[in-house]
Amino acid sequence: MTILWALIAGLVVGVLAKLVLPGRQPVPLWLTVLVGVAGAVLGNAAASYFGVRHTAGIDWIRHLMQVGVAAVLIALVSPAYAGRRR
Repeated sequence: MTILWALIAGLVVGVLAKLVLPGRQPVPLWLTVLVGVAGAVLGNAAASYFGVRHTAGIDWIRHLMQVGVAAVLIALVSPAYAGRRR
């Protein structure tokens, strides 16, 4: 069940990251989910490092860090994926 929740969180984080980036990213859904999972894990690690992982109420800072890391990863992966398809 944990893997299912990780995939759902990766989908949400990955799609939000694609929405944050300007323009179109030629990244398929499966890669968006994988990058979203990686962004969520790395964002959680960064939030723990900065001491903002657990706050009172909703952890907005942690979620913003997750989406931010995923956006950076999608920005890095997108040109490589587009170049591979040519």
